[in-house]
Amino acid sequence: MADVRDCEQCGTRFTPRREHARFCSARCRVAWNRADRLHQAVDESALSWAITAMADAVARLPRVGALDRPRAFAVISEAVWWVTIVDANLVRYHPDVYDRELVSRSSAERLLIEETLAGLRFVRNQVGGDIDRGHFIRPGAAASGNRRAQDWIWAPMPAPARESLSSRGLAWEMDRYRAYQARLAGQAVVATFSRAGSFLDRVAAGLAAPADAVARHSHTGQ
Repeated sequence: MADVRDCEQCGTRFTPRREHARFCSARCRVAWNRADRLHQAVDESALSWAITAMADAVARLPRVGALDRPRAFAVISEAVWWVTIVDANLVRYHPDVYDRELVSRSSAERLLIEETLAGLRFVRNQVGGDIDRGHFIRPGAAASGNRRAQDWIWAPMPAPARESLSSRGLAWEMDRYRAYQARLAGQAVVATFSRAGSFLDRVAAGLAAPADAVARHSHTGQ
């Protein structure tokens, strides 16, 4: 079943390209932002704080010691949370900047980034359920007795339970699951966060440029 929702600005029914989409067009998104400057300022402040928290969480991964799987995933799950929060906010409130950074990459790299982030969203959604958090990771071949987070790899996982999701929710979650299996399972945990964090940092660094471009566009009437 296709996911169809109402545009928050004009009420038009539309099919979103991304799960966090709120508006049917860029015009509606711009109109919403212009009408709600105070809310936008609060969102910008929250995003800045979340980006800092994400960077701190990812930076701790290579340094933290882990004597067992639950302890390792406690650190990893914090990084999952912050990366997916930042990603959702950038997609939701700054889709033009987000897309600009994506299209600057090759097709293969774009797919790798998008599926890596989708796979991390699968982890975020599943760890709150009945699945044992520790089952998402396993020691890598090079892991020693003094294991650290960089020694762990993502483990293959079973498909999500279908009975717990609506048809619409299942479609999104199966996309995330396939991305997890393709881009995370069998791969080093730290490398995954390095890839995702680097991309999100680039998007965040480009937030001012689109606003300047819009101002010039409006001034010249082009």
